[in-house]
Order: sequence, then C-alpha cells, then structure tokens
Amino acid sequence: MRFVSATSRGHGRPNEDFVGGVPGAAVLLDGAGVRGSEAICRHGVAWYSHRLGASLLARLARDDETSLVAALADAIDEVAGQHRDTCDIANPSSPQSTVSIVRFRGDRADFLVLGDVYVVLDLIDGLPQVVTDTREVSVRRECTAALHGVPAGTREHDQRKQSVIDALRARRNQPGGYWIAKDDPRAAMEAVTGWVPIEQLRGAALLSNGASRIVDPYQLCEWPTVLQLIRADGPHEILRRIREAEAAGAGSREGVGEPDDATIAYCDLVERGSIGE
Repeated sequence: MRFVSATSRGHGRPNEDFVGGVPGAAVLLDGAGVRGSEAICRHGVAWYSHRLGASLLARLARDDETSLVAALADAIDEVAGQHRDTCDIANPSSPQSTVSIVRFRGDRADFLVLGDVYVVLDLIDGLPQVVTDTREVSVRRECTAALHGVPAGTREHDQRKQSVIDALRARRNQPGGYWIAKDDPRAAMEAVTGWVPIEQLRGAALLSNGASRIVDPYQLCEWPTVLQLIRADGPHEILRRIREAEAAGAGSREGVGEPDDATIAYCDLVERGSIGE
C-alpha cells in the first residue's frame, strides 16, 4: 500500500482534522466542538482529534486481528481517560470527532465510518463505492426546520436557534439520533462498517467533510473524477480546487459558511513509479 495525504486549514483555529497511515491501514478524523468552550475542556478540539487519531493508528499498527469497531471503542475510552479528571467530557459541547478507517489485511479491505466523513472505495471495475454516515445530516435537517422562514437577527430567531441547538445535543449519541466519537466508547458500535475483496480495489480515499464539498454542495465534479484527479495529480489538487471555489464565493452561495478544514488521504494498492503515472 502506498499512502499519500494532504490537508488545508480552513479557518484561524488550529487544524482540527487528523490524518495518518501505518502499513496496511489509514485513518482520517474531523474534529468538532463549540468555540470558546475552554471552560468545558482546556485541551480543545484539535487536541482531541489528534490524540484519538494517534491512539487508533497505534492500535492498527500492532494488531490487525481486532475489529475496527473494537479498536475505535478502545481508543475513545483511552482518550476519555486522559482528560476525564481535568475536563467536563460528558458536557454535550466537549470535543468530539467523526472517524473514518480503512484497513487492508489478507484478501479483504475493511472500512469504518462514524459521522459525516467519507471512505470512497476506488473499484477497478464500475463506479466508486461511496461510504458515509448520513444520520447527523438528517437529524440536523429535522431540527433546523424550525428556523425556516424566521428572519435572522430577530428575537424569535434567536429563541428558536437555541431550541435547535438543544434538540441537536439531545439526539447526539442517542438511539434515533446520530453518533460521534466523544466520551462514550459505545458510540463505536454504531459506526457504518463493511468490507470488500482487495482484488476488486485500485485503492481507497478518505475525505473529511470539508474536502467532500468538492462533490456536495459545490458540485465541481463527481466521485469518479475526484479519484481520477487524486491518482493523477495528488490530493492537493482537490484541495486547491475547493479553496479556489471558496475564494470565488462558493461557500456563501451554497450556504455552508466559512471554509472548513479539508483533508484527504489515498491508499494506493497499485504499484506506481510516481503519483502522475
């Protein structure tokens, strides 16, 4: 396996994405949390996603028999223990992270996705297999429906917005809601998982939410083209196109707000002399 990656910070804060690879496996995490929540956790979102990612990589490097769900659960528990005594990790606003993993062992490729990150399986024959977890997007859409038609800046909008925030928090890591890596290792059991035969794969891409914007909502290209660009020019080319579109106002047009951290990894299972070959 040949591993390549690229990341781009999208705002003034430290990059809250994490990406890394070890022989036979790769992980990508997209950290999340509430700004200005230092009173809840003194470490911050970047610390959490980076610690969780490092813990996952260490497990994947030394053990290829443990299931990805078990590896993630153990990593969540380990990192929770590192700041349980100093931070209010049970608070809904404490640092959390989405998680994507691919692992190649024997004749199979295993994958895990928790939250709105992506694993895109680059199949030799046919269209890519795109794996993501849509539950948070669905829950957010349901909860924010209460804001539709209410002018921003009004007292009613502010009141409803707080109710939306409370509703989202109430459905995090709950049955019928959505799941994310945070303080409870049981969230790992809710991840989207699966496997494909390695013989069917050219490789696999992992993308954070900020990087997946090239397909949705910016619609700059479709997934087959994304993989072609990564294979030909490297993941930096995808990030360049995203930032170019955002500089031209794509974020404002699509209602996604400020540029987000964007990170891509690609695990290449085909021997190549250079990335352009």
